[in-house]
Amino acid sequence: MQAKLTLVLRKNIIDQAKSYARSRGQSVSKLVEGYFALLAKSPNPEQEEVTPLVHSLSGVIKIPPKMNWRKDKEEHLTRKFL
Repeated sequence: MQAKLTLVLRKNIIDQAKSYARSRGQSVSKLVEGYFALLAKSPNPEQEEVTPLVHSLSGVIKIPPKMNWRKDKEEHLTRKFL
């Protein structure tokens, strides 16, 4: 059974949604329905589902326990751009 839902959005967001839907050959209603279905499927919206590929890559890289990646990144960028 289908039912109506009224949403209040900024006009520019509506225009972008219509353009996005049109480029994919769908209606905005179908896009919203798909998004809500995706939200409802996830038991914890803050925890994203890990795909099998990502799960298989977990633990591949061993990081030294005392590694300070922020400091290393800062030093790298300093050398690169200065």
